[in-house]
Amino acid sequence: MSSRSRPISGARSARVGAVLALALAASGCLYGFQSGTGLAGVETVAVTPCENETRRLELSTELYDIMFRRVPSELGLRIAGEQDADVVVRCVIRDYRLDAPNYRAGSGGAAPEVLQRQVTIRAAVQLVDREERLILWEDMAVQAEGQYLEASESEEIGKQAALDLLVQRILDGAQSNW
Repeated sequence: MSSRSRPISGARSARVGAVLALALAASGCLYGFQSGTGLAGVETVAVTPCENETRRLELSTELYDIMFRRVPSELGLRIAGEQDADVVVRCVIRDYRLDAPNYRAGSGGAAPEVLQRQVTIRAAVQLVDREERLILWEDMAVQAEGQYLEASESEEIGKQAALDLLVQRILDGAQSNW
C-alpha cells in the first residue's frame, strides 16, 4: 500500500482539520459552517402547548412533550420562550380515531373478531417566524397511524406509535422546506 492511499488516523485527521481551520482563519476567508435549519438568523424555537379539539384530553400534553423533546434537537435549534424565539411551533390536534382495519368475519351468526386496531391522529401545524410573522411551513392535515394487536396489546401502544410518527412527519415537513 503506498503512502498516498493510507487512511489518515483519528489524531492525524484532527490535526489536519485544525491546521486547515487555522489557515482559513489566518487568510481572512469569510466562509463559515452553518448548523441547524439552514435559515439565516434562525437559532431558537418555541414549542407552544398543543390545542386539542378531540375528547382525548391527554393528547395535548402527550404530543407537546414529544415535540418539546424532539423538535429543537432534530432541527438543530435551541429552545426558547415564545416571546424570545426565532421560530414558534403551533399545533392543533383535530381528530383522534380508533378503527378496526383487520378483522375476521364471524360465521354462523357469530360476531366478527377484531384482530388489529388502528389509532389515527390528525393535526394542523405551523412553524412561524416570530419576528417577521411569516409562516415558514404549515400543514393543516398532518396525519399518522399506529396499529396494535387487539388480543395482546393496548390502545396506548397504537396511540404512542401514532404520536411518534406524527412528530416525525412534522419534522420531515419542516426540514423539506429548509
